[in-house]
Amino acid sequence: MDRQQLEQRLASLPLFQYEFIMPEELTFSDRIRHVCESECPMYNTTWACPPAVGTVDECKTRCLSFPHALMMTSVAEVQDTANMAETLATRGPHEALTHQVEQLLHDCGATETYVLSTEACAICEQCAYPGGPCRHREKMYPCVESHGIVVTDIAERYGIDFLTGCAVVWFSLLFYR
Repeated sequence: MDRQQLEQRLASLPLFQYEFIMPEELTFSDRIRHVCESECPMYNTTWACPPAVGTVDECKTRCLSFPHALMMTSVAEVQDTANMAETLATRGPHEALTHQVEQLLHDCGATETYVLSTEACAICEQCAYPGGPCRHREKMYPCVESHGIVVTDIAERYGIDFLTGCAVVWFSLLFYR
């Protein structure tokens, strides 16, 4: 992996912040998954969410099987962060940016990636879950929280901002080898 080339190319993208992290630094918690089960309307409706992504232990094993990870954020201005419709409408550019960063990882020598991003997948109007396979596996990124990852822990450790007033900070984790 040519990290210098990767960082030069990352600098040309509209990233808010990024940090190279070690996957073993992540905190995995069943309480994060409980939030998915009890509060998220996408639970059990898509391949990007639990239970389709596997148990927290299975997700942890999958993530820790990669030796490297890149945490990236982008930011979107909104009038009111409590307005979920307005907030969710800003996801598209972050997802496109995440796809760009994944491609850069491959261009710079990564042989395999596993990407987690925002909320539930919204590629298809109606997900094939549970009756059929994901129609866009190469484009679909499971949600970071669906894996039980405590994003605030790693963000605080690396000084990555996640509270920014009237802006939404979107996170993605890109595991690679």
